[in-house]
Amino acid sequence: MKQFLLAILAFSNAGCSAFEFQTPITEAQRTISQPLLGFGTWNLKVSPENTSAAVSIAIQTGYRQIDCAAAYRNEPAVGAGIADGLKKANLTRNQIWVTSKLWNDHHGDSTTVQAGLDQTLSDLGLEYLDLYLMHWPVSSVPNNHEEYISTWASMLTLPKSKVRHVGICNFSPTQLKTLITSTREKPYAHQMELHPYLQQSSWIKFHKQLGISVSAYSPLGNNNPIYHNGEEKDYPPALLENKILVKIAEKRNCTAAQVALAWGMSRGTSVILKSKHEEYIQENFNAAECTLKKSDLKKIEEVGEKWLKRYNNPSGAWKVDLFEGLDGV
Repeated sequence: MKQFLLAILAFSNAGCSAFEFQTPITEAQRTISQPLLGFGTWNLKVSPENTSAAVSIAIQTGYRQIDCAAAYRNEPAVGAGIADGLKKANLTRNQIWVTSKLWNDHHGDSTTVQAGLDQTLSDLGLEYLDLYLMHWPVSSVPNNHEEYISTWASMLTLPKSKVRHVGICNFSPTQLKTLITSTREKPYAHQMELHPYLQQSSWIKFHKQLGISVSAYSPLGNNNPIYHNGEEKDYPPALLENKILVKIAEKRNCTAAQVALAWGMSRGTSVILKSKHEEYIQENFNAAECTLKKSDLKKIEEVGEKWLKRYNNPSGAWKVDLFEGLDGV
């Protein structure tokens, strides 16, 4: 516990399992337990049947981590895809890693949190999750901004038969410090927005000091159309059209998407990506074979110095302060 608190203080004053992995960057893989490449299910914008097909294809392609959430409102279709993918790939449940997330409307006491978990398991058709994350440090309960503390305490009581690990998403340094000091238990993992336009290197280093795994959502930055709702004067170019990444991709015989994903994995973070197209599901999976040199990593670091952009920040809509003390706020 002392080590955790010292690491928190240092940050505030200044960041293999037995699964059948898809052989990404070996050294990075040793730093986490969940597979480095994850298939995400948010905002697929397809019918339930096509959602199931995409998840099934991902598993057959070789993805061994499926990332879902109650808030995505598609867990029944995702569960059907998991079942179909396991069957067609001749795999068993314990050969894949499934992550889901507790939504804001199920914060609170252990009964409420347990109900959220049970609904997710029922929708997915699974007996257990490998990782269950608190989706946001925000409760639907009005005027109760500290609800995440009691919610975290409730998550810690969830039975191991239903949840192997618990963690968080989208926390600030202060919120993470409060969480640990209040319950004396650190999260297993922290999922956050990470990509070349939002690198958050010191924040990642801080998690490594604490022994907390980090996974990245939106690893391709503003590639998702949902992030193009407004025009800004300093809006960065589409990440996959960024000339620096494109040039690296040409040199390494990869695509720009593979470069961004390989960069993310090289940092020891699990990257969560998604696509409804079989071609891109396969292309993204092959990012594990995209080898970057130190000079490439340096150039991508410079991308983050030139452009800084956080795309997912509902602070205004929810009337709460999120990501305090972090980049891109």
